[in-house]
Amino acid sequence: MKRLAILGSTGSVGEQTLSVVEAFPDRYRAVALAAGRNIDKLADQVRRFRPELVAVAEPAGAELLRRRLGDRALDVAIEVGETGLDAVAVHAADLVVSSLVGAVGLRPTLAAIRAGRDIALANKEVMVTAGALVLREVRAHRVALLPVDSEHSAIFQALQGQRHEDIAKIILTCSGGPFRTWTARATARASVEQALAHPNWDMGAKISIDSATLMNKALEIVEARWLFDVAPQQIEVVIHPQSIVHSLVEFVDRSVLAQLGLPDMRVPIAVALAHPERLPLDLPSLDLAAAGRLDFEPPDPLRFPALDLAFCALTAPGEGGSEEAPAVLNAANEVAVERFLAGEIALPRICEVNGLVLEEHLAERSGAIVEKLAHVEQADAWARDRARHHLEAERGAEGAGTGG
Repeated sequence: MKRLAILGSTGSVGEQTLSVVEAFPDRYRAVALAAGRNIDKLADQVRRFRPELVAVAEPAGAELLRRRLGDRALDVAIEVGETGLDAVAVHAADLVVSSLVGAVGLRPTLAAIRAGRDIALANKEVMVTAGALVLREVRAHRVALLPVDSEHSAIFQALQGQRHEDIAKIILTCSGGPFRTWTARATARASVEQALAHPNWDMGAKISIDSATLMNKALEIVEARWLFDVAPQQIEVVIHPQSIVHSLVEFVDRSVLAQLGLPDMRVPIAVALAHPERLPLDLPSLDLAAAGRLDFEPPDPLRFPALDLAFCALTAPGEGGSEEAPAVLNAANEVAVERFLAGEIALPRICEVNGLVLEEHLAERSGAIVEKLAHVEQADAWARDRARHHLEAERGAEGAGTGG
């Protein structure tokens, strides 16, 4: 019986992880769950899975959870805030599923690694914000780091039994999101509802917006650089609207291995949970004849500038770059996405603000090295402040124009 702790149990990946647990009750038990503010969903999970420990974001949420659970609250320990996240991360488990959204997942994931827990990583921002630091801790504590993102899981699977030195390049696929065929002018007028309507995947709001701008793929470029220890120039992105080929690896002999499957997150989740075994999932088979054709096209850098921002953020400190730059890019993006979801800015403004903040950082912090978590946290806070500054300045300018 493998004991699981899940950081982000009420999110999309967390829920699908629990569906795998539910399908294999003789193999897995969810012993610790961390959620945010979705208390009703968490209460239902506690009733169904009977964890030993849960964590919520705020004291009011903990009190509401106790009321929702009634007498059953006596059977589960309830923790709050960052302390609660850390408690779930270091709870007695065999595998920690890190599926929080955003940079908030970094500190508890590092705590889990330092406690000797294997990690199933769905929180890409962990590697984006502190890839070098995380890998040092993984090696020091000799834990497994198993990717859950569909693309990185595909690469992980394609590399099984292969030599690292034989990798020529990694090819990340993406659907192109809901605006793949839209003009730049039309995309600039896109509504929040249109941006959230991903054509293939069922994801949370933030990840869906990142997919619409291809910032999600930009963050995956950074993640792939660290997860698979390859140079940035060994990473490419190709648009594949059917989302059947989840990613590919080209080797030095020019052969290419790809992982294919229907777009369902339960597959990469199950790969991480069961590695090196496979679980017999009750899912439909991929019917290539029915699929008919598989299309691939290069992303348009003018309509999707996020990809160039990723490669810029990966510039080495000795070449005018900064190890803090990916954390800066991620933090600016989180602020800008929040403003878009609130209906305050147009979709293209997200990448514009990200680029402005990244450019400022590289001008001020060229050569910066990440040696400890505090460096990441300082870069994150600085970038959020600068992103808000740019957005507020824009709002002020609009207000002045209206008043004039």
